[in-house]
This record gives sequence, structure tokens and C-alpha cells, in this order.
Amino acid sequence: MSVIQILFRVDEICKKYEKYDVDKQRERNATGDDAFAHIYDTIESDIEKVIHKSEMVAMETNRAKAVAMNAEIRRTKARLLEDVAKLQKLAYKKVKGLSKDDMVARGDLAIALGERIQGIPDGGNNAKNDGWASSSNPNNIKFDMQGGTFIYSLHTMQDEGLDIISEGLETLKNLAHDMNEELDRQVPLVDEIDTKVDKANTDLKNNNVRLKQTLHQVLLST
Repeated sequence: MSVIQILFRVDEICKKYEKYDVDKQRERNATGDDAFAHIYDTIESDIEKVIHKSEMVAMETNRAKAVAMNAEIRRTKARLLEDVAKLQKLAYKKVKGLSKDDMVARGDLAIALGERIQGIPDGGNNAKNDGWASSSNPNNIKFDMQGGTFIYSLHTMQDEGLDIISEGLETLKNLAHDMNEELDRQVPLVDEIDTKVDKANTDLKNNNVRLKQTLHQVLLST
């Protein structure tokens, strides 16, 4: 793949997934009273606070205090997950100037918030993505919201699948080519065998005729 092709490919990918860019969503919602944008920012801010508290727990040497802090973190996470559930409903609420793709993207952003919340350590068994997979995210797009980026795993899997198919087709093509070459080599041999069989049949017929004539002469002479 040439450099120009790579640049075009990157540009296409950026355009395809730019709707998942949180900053662009905020810019788009900067004007007007958008409940989704307001709640999203609030939840995101609260998540940062909980993450900070979780980091403090990791450094806490007092076991009793750490247990109490973890309990508070779990309560906060439960409340935030309830807020995320409300946010998911708002994601599909019709807003002027918002396309269907934008609504789907909002749903995915809400799911990503839920995954972040589930992943915050709280002293228990954290089950990431526990119930946060949604039909609004059919492409299995994974988000890394802390880095402000997203990972388009579907595109990667598609490329890998296409590579495997391409390799398989190339193998079949080479196999067919080898078979054709082998058949071409066998054609003269087959022709030679046919010629020998025809000659053998002709010789057999001639021998039969001569044998009959000989037997006939023997019978006449007796």
C-alpha cells in the first residue's frame, strides 16, 4: 500500500468515526439547552473524582479506613450507573440538528461511561462491561475515553479477515495453476496412451482375422 493510499485510508477512517469524538460532540452541543451534554459532563467529572478517590485507597495504609472508602466508592458507582442509564435514554431523544448517527454515537458514549465506572477499583470484583454491551453498538467499537481516543476493533478484525481470505484465495490460485501445469504435462502422455490403445485394438482385430482364416484353412484341409 502506497503512502497516498494510506493517507486516504486514514482520512476515511477519521471521517467514519469522528462522530465518536467527545470534543466534537461538545462543540456541536455548545449552543442550546442540551440535557445530554450537561449530564454527560457532570458524570464524567464525577468519574474523575471517584478515580482519584480509588487511587487514594490504593495508598491508604489504614485497613478500616480503606474499607470505608471502598464502600463509599461502590455507592457512588451505583449512583453514577443509574445516571448513565438515564443518559442512555436521553441519547435517543430527538434534538434539533441531531442526526440518527449522532444519536447512536451518543448511545455508544453513554455505554463507554458505564464501562469506565465498572472498571473503577472498589475493593470488590470489578466486572468490566457488565451489562453495558448494547444493540446500539453493533460494531463492537471499544472506547478509551481517558485518552480521548477510541479503538475501532471491528475495522481491525475486518482487515484481518480479509487478509486471511486473500491468502486463501492466493493459495487456491496457485493450486489451480499447478494443476493446470500438471494437466498440460499429462496431455502428451494421455495422447500417447490413446494411440497405443488404438494400435493394440487394431492389431488384435487383425490377429483375430488371421486366426479365423488359418482355422478355416485347417478345417478345409481335413
